[in-house]
Amino acid sequence: MAAFNNPFTPTFGIVPPYMAGRTYVIEDIVRALDRGPGDPNLATIFIGARGTGKTALLSYLADEALEHGWISVSVVAAPGMLEDIYERTKEAAAAYIDTTDSPKLKGLTVGQLFGLEWESAPREQLNWRSRMNALFKGLDQYGIGLLITVDEVSASLDEMISFAATYQLFVREGKRVGLLMAGLPHQVSALLRNQTVSFLRRSVQHRLSGVADQEVAQALVQTIASEGKTATGEAIDLMVDAIGGFPFMMQLVGYRSWDVSFGSCEITVKDVQRGVALAQGDLDQRVLEPTFYELSDGDLAFLRAMLEDQDVSLVADIAQRMGVASNYASQYRARLVEQGIIGTRGRGKIAFDMLHFKEFLLSKFAEA
Repeated sequence: MAAFNNPFTPTFGIVPPYMAGRTYVIEDIVRALDRGPGDPNLATIFIGARGTGKTALLSYLADEALEHGWISVSVVAAPGMLEDIYERTKEAAAAYIDTTDSPKLKGLTVGQLFGLEWESAPREQLNWRSRMNALFKGLDQYGIGLLITVDEVSASLDEMISFAATYQLFVREGKRVGLLMAGLPHQVSALLRNQTVSFLRRSVQHRLSGVADQEVAQALVQTIASEGKTATGEAIDLMVDAIGGFPFMMQLVGYRSWDVSFGSCEITVKDVQRGVALAQGDLDQRVLEPTFYELSDGDLAFLRAMLEDQDVSLVADIAQRMGVASNYASQYRARLVEQGIIGTRGRGKIAFDMLHFKEFLLSKFAEA
């Protein structure tokens, strides 16, 4: 029985073999890296619900930066992120510049033994910005830029606000620096409302949503072929239908279908049917349930009222079903839009944006 390595990567943040549906975004960032300071795409925010590929895209672009004369550091918005950025930059820059404190000769002794006594230069109490400026100065001698990626942005983190404000100064000073951030819609929205970092409102913003079926199919075929397997046309069609344009679901369906096929050189419809069932369970547990349990009672009441509609809902109808005034229902509409669960479809119209969440809710409420 032949052994095939599973090429699919259903792990958050791992770069898949083929980045389906993100070509135009990647091209914008790569051009910005080549152009350097002044390109607006060097300050970009990726916004999307869980499973839309934000973290994987950050990782991919961090790797791309190395091919275009930049070093990159990747951090998560968490306590200690400023020091983490500095230390990771020192590590990345060490191949080009001296990032250590050079020791100084303290004295020598002459006698039976000859010895040299060294002391380390006292470390000045420099703030984070000054220490980063010293690294920028060294990198600039070689024309090397620094790309910083920040995942899971949080407006409630003081260091996140401090970092964003200082980054603005780096840009004004002409530093060869870029910033890519990613976060859930409501977290990014809260960050952009902070007056201290209002300049971020002028950054390039990409809302990551579903990937076109044609691109999903192409990525599936290429990924499967990369490790020596094939899939029938019917199997690919079934996988595409189950994925629904959701990047993380593509990795889950591909991974499960591949494993179900064992050592076979072809993935069949039967393999995919079993793989899809397993993948749906994974998606529920890893993406949809965490989202569900973050919702308030009011959020859930609003969503439950939406389930009566086939596709698009009217906010006025939702309010009537909830037995509340339209302006009260609109507060929950705004919250759910910020979280990327629903989206607007015109004046007073809404529909589900988070892929597979409507079906998840139907089953969840049926259990209650």
